Amino acid sequence: MVERVVNLNYNIMQTSVKTELIEHLLNLINDGVLTDENRDDWHFHAFNEDYYLIGYYNCSEWLKKHNIDSFDAIGICQKYEIDNFGECHKVYDNAEITVNMLVYIYGEELLHSLGAESIEELNEELENM
Repeated sequence: MVERVVNLNYNIMQTSVKTELIEHLLNLINDGVLTDENRDDWHFHAFNEDYYLIGYYNCSEWLKKHNIDSFDAIGICQKYEIDNFGECHKVYDNAEITVNMLVYIYGEELLHSLGAESIEELNEELENM
């Protein structure tokens, strides 16, 4: 198993992105997707089990909505892979791949920064942000 490094210094997460991801996590808690029983897999269920956003156009618009330059987003994704796996294997040649990886990274940072041990604690911390 590869030990992954959570580097909270990829770029400062846009407030709008953080707000959107908090809302996404709260919805998953309310829908019963995130539970105490699957605590070790919260990040997987929230940001990796399925695409966060589908469609090149939708993803391109998401980057614009959050004022994220596509090349900056690609750079963040590549840096994450290099930091965690020693090299970057993935080609970030479209907005869909890039946005979903960026959300994966930012979701990991957000959950790591909270450090919640229970669903009640996670819910409370998210609602107070």
